[in-house]
Amino acid sequence: MLSTNIAILGGGASGLFLAKHLKSKYIIIDKNEIPRKIQISGGGKCNFTNAKISSDNYLGDKKLVSTIIEHYTNKDVLEFFGDINYRKIKNNQYFATSSKEIIDRLNQRKFIAEILDVEKKDTFHILTSKGTIKANKVVIATGGLSFGNLGASDIGYKIAQKFSHTIIPPKPALVGLTLQKEDFWMKNLSGVSVFIHVTVAHKSFQDNLLFSHKGITGPAILNASLYWDKGKININFLPNYKITKSNKAPSNLLPLPKRFVKEFLKSQNIQDSPQNLKLIIQKLQNYQLAPSGTFGFGKAEVTKGGVDTRQLNDFESIFHKGLYFIGEVVDITGELGGYNFQWCFSSAKFLADKLNLLHKIV
Repeated sequence: MLSTNIAILGGGASGLFLAKHLKSKYIIIDKNEIPRKIQISGGGKCNFTNAKISSDNYLGDKKLVSTIIEHYTNKDVLEFFGDINYRKIKNNQYFATSSKEIIDRLNQRKFIAEILDVEKKDTFHILTSKGTIKANKVVIATGGLSFGNLGASDIGYKIAQKFSHTIIPPKPALVGLTLQKEDFWMKNLSGVSVFIHVTVAHKSFQDNLLFSHKGITGPAILNASLYWDKGKININFLPNYKITKSNKAPSNLLPLPKRFVKEFLKSQNIQDSPQNLKLIIQKLQNYQLAPSGTFGFGKAEVTKGGVDTRQLNDFESIFHKGLYFIGEVVDITGELGGYNFQWCFSSAKFLADKLNLLHKIV
């Protein structure tokens, strides 16, 4: 039977980053040799952090987020990846030339096996598809449920519940939204993109909306989905646009795709005439819709919800010493733009520093 001091369950961003900074004996257990979520992120270029980060960019315990991202900042992340080619582009995101550069910088030897269960005896026993591994400490870094086709699973949540932890119900986040019948007219615009201002709950975003045959998506909607659970969202299709008098038909005047304006007017039963311009602008700037749901975990970039952070003390279980949870598996979720990778790296480094201190003391 293999034995180690620290068993890291999950070989994604948080698990690999933790291992990079540990000074005691460890083993990484994951069924995937390559961290595939990193591989596909940012269109294959991995948007691994952002130039502007605060707790306002996260859903979850703001005080905890502030503590962790201040302990290991975006500047620290850039320094760690300083030997790769990266650049800052839209919305202050930092992208690598290729996600392979990020993977090569992080990747290391793993015990390739499916994680089946964790038991606590004299030490922790991790049951895998290739045998049992003993460890003094266990770190759950298994991520969420998004991209199940890449190997995501609920094993982290199951282990947490087994050890008395509460799970905030996992839901798809940074994901497209499906439509109620009254908004089906949008499906006729598949492939069309418009710049919008969207408001949901207490948050607002200005970015592109993309219509699809399934509903609405695009950066503005992906961010809105993080804060939406049910009810209406408000969309301004003409942000910062002021009403002007004109003899032109609205479809020829407004800075929007003609196809969109015509479908919108048809849905509102309003004629495309100059006399209706003021009414049309008012409706475009104050459009409300109640999504019927999301595109699901298969299309979600991340999972919101997870292990309740109120039951963790510096990421350690308050119920079982030596059991830790980091990264996406906990109830902290970032907005679109490198914030979730930053959380994975920051939470991993915070825990690594704590474990290294304990190792030094021992």
